[in-house]
Amino acid sequence: MNKYDKITPEGTRDALFSECTLRRQIENRLLGLFTSRGYSEIITPTLEFYDVFNRASQPFPMEKMYKLTDNKGRLMVLRPDNTVPIARVCATRLRGAALPLRLCYQQNIYPVSPSLKGRDDEISQAGIELIGSDSRMADLEVIAAAIDALQACGEEYALELGNAAFFRELMQQLDAPEAVKESIRDCIEAKNYPALNDILSELPQSDSAKALRMLPRLFGGEEVFEKAAALCKGERFAAILADLHSLWQSVVQFSGKARVTVDLGMIHRTDYYTGMILRGYLSGYGEEILSGGRYNRLIAEFGYDVPATGFAVNIDAVVKVLSKQRGQSETPQISNILIWAAPGCEADAVEAAENLRKKGLIVEHSLSETLDGAKAYADAHGIERVLPIEVSKAGQPAGGKED
Repeated sequence: MNKYDKITPEGTRDALFSECTLRRQIENRLLGLFTSRGYSEIITPTLEFYDVFNRASQPFPMEKMYKLTDNKGRLMVLRPDNTVPIARVCATRLRGAALPLRLCYQQNIYPVSPSLKGRDDEISQAGIELIGSDSRMADLEVIAAAIDALQACGEEYALELGNAAFFRELMQQLDAPEAVKESIRDCIEAKNYPALNDILSELPQSDSAKALRMLPRLFGGEEVFEKAAALCKGERFAAILADLHSLWQSVVQFSGKARVTVDLGMIHRTDYYTGMILRGYLSGYGEEILSGGRYNRLIAEFGYDVPATGFAVNIDAVVKVLSKQRGQSETPQISNILIWAAPGCEADAVEAAENLRKKGLIVEHSLSETLDGAKAYADAHGIERVLPIEVSKAGQPAGGKED
């Protein structure tokens, strides 16, 4: 007995009708936005060797990737991320290309998400990668594109800015075993601050531990920088905060302060980010629909030492938000015209349909044997016009009149 032949695997789902139309609209909108900024589309394989993701920075634990073997017994994975394969491409096929490189993509990723979390294991993403510059202008270009992408996905959006170096510096100064640090990271990523406080209470008290306790409060507007400076002393923290503050001031200059906030407790599930990080949100969805940042060392792990920055949009999340807002249902597309062909007039019906489609109409062929059956089908499916073709061109005058 086939036990799983009528369901989809955990973390996957079917998309029907209007949802598919909305998905394509979003994809086309984002791709147009990216290409208008000089980004060129690339596509990487769904299957990659495991070694591509087994990096020194270890951003992807083995247990969080779908694995299989090829016909030679080599370990393969379904890509859990789009940035890492693009880093591979930059270090190999695009190594001799003039910098900076502006690349964009629209393809799926397959991360293994925790059970019972309600997350997807197949996610459609669209994003950009700006390769070969560590300038302030490069970060601002990416942030401006992220804001435009959020606006293209919904009217009510918010953008959060952070810096991966801030949290990394805190963890380096914290006196704790690596396993404990990893637990702290998990708690902050999940925003489980009671559990975080429990862990920190078992550690020696220090400025780093105090700052980690205060991370939930290091969120908001420009006042965050003053709070963080009072908690975190030293030249390294001062430089990180000054860099982020300067970036924030530039961003609010062209975007306004209303939708841009600072979050020094922001960390990413992937650990290759080295500087500026960002997340974008839409009203009506609890998790980020856009994320990214600067990653200056990832491509170097493939033997090509160039800086980079970018972001990705979770198209599935955007579809969920917009479908809910618009109240879209799982109903098929409605045609404008239904053409019914009398016996011997089928070729004429095909020709008539093509002529109507050239005018931008949606045209269906009736598969009913009778005109009455065609009319009944049209009524049942909301098609207002039925066009019968009853005289073949081959047999004298062309026939057909609108009912």
